[in-house]
Amino acid sequence: MSAEKLLAVYDAQVRGSFPSRLPAGWLGERDGPLTRCLTINGGFAMLTEDAGGLDGDALESLVDRTFAYYDARGLGFEWKTFDHDRADPRPMLTARGAVAEAHEALVLGESAALAGVPVLPAGLTLRQVSARADLERVAELASMVWAADWSWLADDLENRLAGAREPVEIFAVEDGGAMVSAAWLVPLAGTRVAGLWGGSTLAAYRRRGLYRALVAHRAARAVALGYPLLQVDASDDSRPILRRLGLHVVGGTVPYLSAETVN
Repeated sequence: MSAEKLLAVYDAQVRGSFPSRLPAGWLGERDGPLTRCLTINGGFAMLTEDAGGLDGDALESLVDRTFAYYDARGLGFEWKTFDHDRADPRPMLTARGAVAEAHEALVLGESAALAGVPVLPAGLTLRQVSARADLERVAELASMVWAADWSWLADDLENRLAGAREPVEIFAVEDGGAMVSAAWLVPLAGTRVAGLWGGSTLAAYRRRGLYRALVAHRAARAVALGYPLLQVDASDDSRPILRRLGLHVVGGTVPYLSAETVN
C-alpha cells in the first residue's frame, strides 16, 4: 500500500474508531471533533475527526474548554497533534502554556513484511509476560531507559491485559534474571491495525538486534491474530530500523503537554 493509502487507513480506522474503543481503565468524552480522556497517567486529548469545519473562534473555544476540563480536575494532559491536520491548534496550545515534546514519525506497513522468528544474541531469551511482578519490572525498565517516572505503566498494562476488546501481548527480553528490553502488541479491535508499543532497551544492550527481534515476533503475532497492518509512533532511534524492515513513514505526530504535566 502507498503511504497515502496507509495514512487514510490510519485516520479512518485508528483515529476514527478511538472514541468507541478506549483502553480499559480510560474514561472519555467527545466535544465536536475532539475526544478528551481521563487515564491512569493524567489526561489525553486528540482530534478524532476532521476539524476543518471549525472557524478560528470555535477552535479557540474548543481549546479553552479542554484546558478548563482538566484544570477542574487538577490534572495535566497531553494533546496529541498530527502533521497533516490543520496547524492553528499548536500556537493556541503554546499560548496557554503547553510545551511541545519531541516529534515522532507515524509509521505504518504490512505485518507480514516484518513477521519472522526472533533472533537474539547468545544467552538472551524472549518470553511473554503478564504477572504483576513482571509488569512492575517493565515499568522499572522504562523508568531507567527514559529517565522518568513510569511507575504508572504497570497499572496501565494490567488494565490492558484485562481488557475484553483489546488485550495486549507483552514481551520481554531477559539476560539471565534481568529484564533488558520490553515491548507490547496492541490489537486495535474492529480495525485491520495492531500497534507496536513500548520498545524500551537498556543502553548496554542496544545495537544488538533486540528491537528488531521484538518487532519480528510481534509482527508474527499480529499476522496470527488477523491484523494485516502495523502502526508505530516511532522515535528517531526506531524509525530507521522500521523503514529498513519495510514500513513507511506516512506522517508525524507531536504531543503537547500542559504546564501541569511538564512541571
